[in-house]
Amino acid sequence: QVQLVESGGGLVPAGDSARLSCVVSGGIFMTYAMAWFRQAPGKEREFVAAISWSGQTTYYDDSVKGRSAISRDNGKATVYLQINTLRREDTAVYFCAAATKNLGVELPKTEEFDVWGQGTQVTVSS
Repeated sequence: QVQLVESGGGLVPAGDSARLSCVVSGGIFMTYAMAWFRQAPGKEREFVAAISWSGQTTYYDDSVKGRSAISRDNGKATVYLQINTLRREDTAVYFCAAATKNLGVELPKTEEFDVWGQGTQVTVSS
């Protein structure tokens, strides 16, 4: 059974950076496309960033484009999300997700992902 465990959240001052990690176990990590989504209180889960199984293709939502980076280490079965210049509106629970199918050319949607982690809270303080 594939399991995803996120870490790296916490209370972060506005303007600082956060680096989230997601360790995948129980599957063949290098065959999965990986993504990060987030959900703020009272809002729907939204896409943040994704990376293809090879790492050659990345996707970013406009809200984080230019100040974030998604990466993966297939040897460690881990995907990372670095967000810089954090804003209060980045406050959310961040979820890691894995997809067994290749991603398309458009920004990925939640229904494309098969396995989800429990999430890690990121709170940006002013």
